[in-house]
This record gives sequence, structure tokens and C-alpha cells, in this order.
Amino acid sequence: MSGSSEPLFRDDAYLRSCEAEIVSVNERGGIVLDRTVFYATGGGQPGDTGRLVLSSREIPIGATVYGEDRSEIIHVPTRPDDLPEPGETVTAFLDWDRRNRHMRMHTALHLLCSLIPYPVTGGSIGSEESRLDFDIADADAIDKEQLTEALGALVAADHPVTTRWISDEELAANPDLVRTMSVKPPTGSGRVRLVAIGEDGSVDLQPCGGTHVRSTGEIGKLAIGKVEKKGRQNRRIRLRIEG
Repeated sequence: MSGSSEPLFRDDAYLRSCEAEIVSVNERGGIVLDRTVFYATGGGQPGDTGRLVLSSREIPIGATVYGEDRSEIIHVPTRPDDLPEPGETVTAFLDWDRRNRHMRMHTALHLLCSLIPYPVTGGSIGSEESRLDFDIADADAIDKEQLTEALGALVAADHPVTTRWISDEELAANPDLVRTMSVKPPTGSGRVRLVAIGEDGSVDLQPCGGTHVRSTGEIGKLAIGKVEKKGRQNRRIRLRIEG
């Protein structure tokens, strides 16, 4: 048995819990809910962790992933025993501190992307450190001190972060919105979600399905870590939040 999951995090990333019904438990013990606040791994952002609380017990969740058709969000228990039954009601609670770090980091990477006018070849979000890879031939094109100052200014300006939806056709007509070379935003559902930083995306505007803070001022102080050479033209820039 399978079923779709309503992704509550997509419209409100600040929801920390929700009531839900268990739709199914797959052959590997993954739990599908009819609605969830848990973000599923995607776009370089890790899936959420937390717990599902039932009337008589709690089930720790160690990972969240998409099913094959991405309509299912699968909550992966840390223990395969004592699984619930379809139809049971649960309350899903996020590990909020971890999620919030990912939100701050994800928005920070969009700021980094806005400051470097080169295609993105890869990236990864972590609670302690994140990275973006850029298609840059000249290593000297990255000035860590100037980049740190520019990031700090964008954070201090407390720009709003908002989302909106456009059609697949609108995205096809505006290919420059897509900064990533290797990963393209999913199309086929008829619409694509854009994340805008600044009024009308004046700082950054690109397709993204991840979770973000409401304003850049929530990110905190940023520091550039290593700038590494990863191939002839690939440069990896590491970023962390201090505090």
C-alpha cells in the first residue's frame, strides 16, 4: 500500500510538529504519513530527523527520504522493530535545532551563489559546514576576505526571503534562473517553486524546493572556510555559521 504525503514544510518551514495519519509502512519499515513537517533529502539538503509520537510510544526517526515517484515522503525509523500500523494517528516532531541550522545554511548558500557569477557544479548542506562548487578556471577569482565582507553585508541588510511558483513554461522561457549545471529543478508537475531573496528577488532568484529562513538577518555571522581546487575548473567554497 502507498499514498501521497502533503509536504507542509513547503509552505511553512517554521512548523515544528503536526498531527498526521499513517498511510503505509513499506517493506523496509519506512513510514509514510498523509501529511508531514519533515523535509525529505533533496537538493543537497539532508532529510529531517525527529520522532513520531503515538498514544503509547515514540518512534525515533533517523532520516527522511522521498519514495520513487516523490509523492511519498518516507520517515525512516532508527529501529526496525515496534512499527506502527496504517490508520494510526501520530504527532510528528522535528529535531528543530538541526532543521533550523539547515534553513540558515541553505539561505546562506543562496547568498554565496548570488555573489559568484559562475555556474554551480555541486553543493551540500550541513548543520556545521556547507559547500558550493563552482565552474571557475581562475582560482584567484575568489577573494575570501572580500567575499566574507559581502556576505556579512547581505546578512546585516536583513533582506526578506520569500517563495512563489511559476509554470514549467515560464522556467523554460527563463533558463538563466537555473544556476546548477548537474541538478535541474524537477518539472512535469506543471509548476516550479522559486526562492526570492530581496524585494522581487533583487538579491537572488532561483528554483529551489528546500527550506529557508524568512530573512537573511536570521542566518548569523558567516565565515568562508577552505577554497579548494576540485578538478581543472572546479572550485569548492566551504561556508560555516559562527555561533
